[in-house]
Amino acid sequence: MIRFIYNLFWPIGLLFFLPGYFTKMIRRGGYREKFGQRVGLYDRELRDCLSKQRSTWLHAVSVGEVNIALKLANALRTLESDLRCVLTTTTTTGFALARRNAPPWMEIVYTPLDYWPIMRRAFSVIRPARILLIEAEVWPNLAGEAHRRQIPLVLVNARLSPRSEQRYRRFRFFVAPIFRLLDLVCVPEEEDIERWTALGVPPDRIHVTGSIKFDPDVQPENQAVATSLQDALPALSSDSLVIFGGSTHRGEEKMLAGIFLRLRQQFPALRLFIAPRHVERLAEIRADLGVFPLRVALASESQGRGADADCILLDTTGELQRWYGIATVVFAGKSLTAHGGQNPVEPIFAGKPVVFGPHMENFAMLAKRLVSNNGAIQVSDTDSLEGAVAELLRDGDARKRLVQNARAVLSEHQGATARAAALIHELNPSL
Repeated sequence: MIRFIYNLFWPIGLLFFLPGYFTKMIRRGGYREKFGQRVGLYDRELRDCLSKQRSTWLHAVSVGEVNIALKLANALRTLESDLRCVLTTTTTTGFALARRNAPPWMEIVYTPLDYWPIMRRAFSVIRPARILLIEAEVWPNLAGEAHRRQIPLVLVNARLSPRSEQRYRRFRFFVAPIFRLLDLVCVPEEEDIERWTALGVPPDRIHVTGSIKFDPDVQPENQAVATSLQDALPALSSDSLVIFGGSTHRGEEKMLAGIFLRLRQQFPALRLFIAPRHVERLAEIRADLGVFPLRVALASESQGRGADADCILLDTTGELQRWYGIATVVFAGKSLTAHGGQNPVEPIFAGKPVVFGPHMENFAMLAKRLVSNNGAIQVSDTDSLEGAVAELLRDGDARKRLVQNARAVLSEHQGATARAAALIHELNPSL
């Protein structure tokens, strides 16, 4: 009955959300490529390839989830040497990252829209032997079709933000029947068991594995674009310091620019690097920074006229982890002028101290543990951010202590990927 109502109103909902959906796709670019896959239309080459063997279907929304999916797939491959995978992703940035990093035994496809005729066509082409959903993507028709075909359905690295939990609890009558279709749920923390149980997941299907996103065992080595500032920007001296804004959102770039200009009076060799969460905002960001007395360049220009720039803007997607190597202090974006926060783990594994604002809802438990164990600094406003950054720029020992404490917190998640892979393998050992 729930799925009937959902499918009945799905076309109406699509019409309502379609303008915003297309606007976002056009803004991010690359939406025309393989657009048919979003409505369950696949070319002959892909159909022929997938017809040879049933696959493990991994579904990931965007860049962060794609990285988790790739880690998990590699861990499963060590248990199942003949593993074949299909990785579906929603965004063009996630698609580009997946295609760039996927192994030969994995096909990259756009996520089909969750409407029953579209989803049925997708199932008939992908022919999944099992489905692994990354973090929070439990769609009614996808889940229902998997259940109807007796295909194991797994939610990995199950993430439940306070906002999502509140919304799910409010509409528990509708979501609980969908969540009950999950055969296995891998959660990061013990506290998550009760939360998912309250939403309808049988408790015997929930297992604490730790977070794949925070697993030290599968973090890529920090292959920085430059191992030193001289390699990246030859005009800079060896004593240069770098404030790095990671995955920033609207308003945070101007905030960092103001802090940078004030702190440069104390630290003449200081430089500012900014990696916006959405690179399509680059024109907007350059306009915002134009009101400051700054020389701004793109990272792609850093070997040329950008070598003596005060501020470098990263203009590529999926390379943030590699750039953290040149940072002295990292600010985690979407935490001061926006809500939700960005992943603080990547800079920590790059050996960099992290500062973030009060809004870390997407990483609430991790942020709380980092702060309580002196593994990160949480600030309340621009003034306190400036003070925290200044102190860290002055004190190299304080930076080292912060990183050491942060890594100790993350060690709780060591082995999370292997544990999740083992549970998935046991769920369907015939694969």
